[in-house]
Amino acid sequence: MRFLLPVGCVAAALALAQPVPHVPPYPRVDNAIGYKADPSWPRQKPPGGEWGQMSSVAIGPDGNIWTFNRGKLPVQVYTPDGDLVKAWGEGGLFKNPHTIRFDAAGNLWIADTGTNTVRRFSTDGKVLLTLGTPNQAGADETHLNQPNDVAVAPNGEIYVSDGYGNDRVVVFDKGGKYLRSWGKLGNGPGEFSQPHSLALDSKGRVYVADRNNDRIQIFDSQGQFLGQWKNIITPWALFITKEDDIYVCGSSPMLWSEVPASQAALATPPKDQLFMRLDTEGRLKQLWVIPKGDQPGEVNWIHSMAVATDGSIYFAEVQGKRAQKFVPIGAAAGSRLNARR
Repeated sequence: MRFLLPVGCVAAALALAQPVPHVPPYPRVDNAIGYKADPSWPRQKPPGGEWGQMSSVAIGPDGNIWTFNRGKLPVQVYTPDGDLVKAWGEGGLFKNPHTIRFDAAGNLWIADTGTNTVRRFSTDGKVLLTLGTPNQAGADETHLNQPNDVAVAPNGEIYVSDGYGNDRVVVFDKGGKYLRSWGKLGNGPGEFSQPHSLALDSKGRVYVADRNNDRIQIFDSQGQFLGQWKNIITPWALFITKEDDIYVCGSSPMLWSEVPASQAALATPPKDQLFMRLDTEGRLKQLWVIPKGDQPGEVNWIHSMAVATDGSIYFAEVQGKRAQKFVPIGAAAGSRLNARR
């Protein structure tokens, strides 16, 4: 007597008889460069030095991190590990802290929109040079109107983004004497709508974050228009490394609101938060979108950024009222950092 197996059983038996195809293990390599916030940074703050709106962050020549906030102690300095080094700036020295920078020679520069000045300081808070007339706004050779950033060329020439009030770039010699300026309100080449940051590359080209025009404009040292990168980012701040990596933070391009209350209505608040790394031709080399929020690893209205030689990125959050340290992670991050050393 013959016994017939059900069709399903026959199919199962045949399937078991077939060789199992070899599937190679997928190489889990992080080709994306990621970032993770260090929630313990900084470890301490000075007594009475709770942060107000954090407007800027910079890295000093010794590698320490300089933060600039709108609280009672505007200038606070920390080690990369988060230990407090020093703090100063109380007593009305600043009216509306905006940007803190170091030039290649290690000089400390601070832009204060409230006093209409850009000043060079000693690292212990002594004023060494003042650009603009304190507490007076204007648009001539001796006055600024809410300047918001500064960069210094190797020959000592000082470039100021006279952005909130005058929509221009002003250049002074190393002693503070007016040399030249360019720009006016508009959206044509060489015109600006709230230039919010500027930086120089190794060849002396001037990059301007033309925030409300959703572009970065590039000029030679004399102000001759060289080009522009439009509709890739609404730029808030620029940072250029010695290797000419151009970092820019801000939001994806934003449209004007229907009834803008002011020029600032375009970019405030930013609808999302990201940074880009580009080369000097405008080619995108890296993009990172950061979650919005107030928890560690999230950001609330990035106003400034600085990149350390180890790849760590420090952000200043004007609404989050804090500075955060983000550490690169992933195999790709390690490979890139090793290549830079």
